[in-house]
Amino acid sequence: MDKRACYAGPDGIAYVLVPLFFKLLIKSGGMFKLFSRYFFPNGIYEYVIARTKYFDAAFSQAVEQGFEQIIIFGAGFDSRALRFNSLNTGTRIFELDAPITQTEKLKAYQAKKLNIPENLTFVPINFNQESLADKMAQAGFITSRKCLFLLEGVTMYLSQEAVENTFRFISDVSRSGSLIVFDYIYAGVLRKENRYYGEGEIYRTVANAGEAWSFALEENSVEGFLRGYEFSLNDHSDKHKLEEKYFRDSKGLVIGKINGTHAIVTGIKI
Repeated sequence: MDKRACYAGPDGIAYVLVPLFFKLLIKSGGMFKLFSRYFFPNGIYEYVIARTKYFDAAFSQAVEQGFEQIIIFGAGFDSRALRFNSLNTGTRIFELDAPITQTEKLKAYQAKKLNIPENLTFVPINFNQESLADKMAQAGFITSRKCLFLLEGVTMYLSQEAVENTFRFISDVSRSGSLIVFDYIYAGVLRKENRYYGEGEIYRTVANAGEAWSFALEENSVEGFLRGYEFSLNDHSDKHKLEEKYFRDSKGLVIGKINGTHAIVTGIKI
């Protein structure tokens, strides 16, 4: 794991699951900095660290406050159900993702002998072909409970229709006091206005990977967007807020510059 001040994170399970080459690269320090400079878009490594810490805090607080259900969309190799299991006294956790991704995740857990908590339910779903409401009902999800909904690195890859359907579902099934946490990209990025730190590099990286972004929000539209789904804005963290919160060292200096194309939002159900 990266031991540098402000860079070190709590996700030890991710370190267990990554290939040996990457572990050695991280341990080498200088080599990893060089690797990051050439292979990561400017500031995206710092952004992912900040985002992980932000979502970790939302997850752990929801568990400690006794939220009844947590739903993780596009969960990928998210390990929070395992990492925070010792805090969990009754919160049901649902992880939604493509069947092939969940199969690979389960194989990785089994290979590393990681125990899956009883309160964790995997929900394999093809978002383009299957009903979200039906799949969640089949998985045992109960509507009108106090829930936390997490969409980490998800919205920008969805179509406008898919985003609307997902947020409408969340609005319909959640009760007052439920929280939604998601990150998004600014609409100017899709228009290639090149206004943000690291924008050109990350746009090319995403396009070259064959996963072009399709959904974005204007900078000042988040509050209205949430209001359309009966949520009010609780927090809106851009790169500057994230740098202040996660990359200010013991001397008061901001030591990590975050990619400026993203922001993270927390909304609360009205």
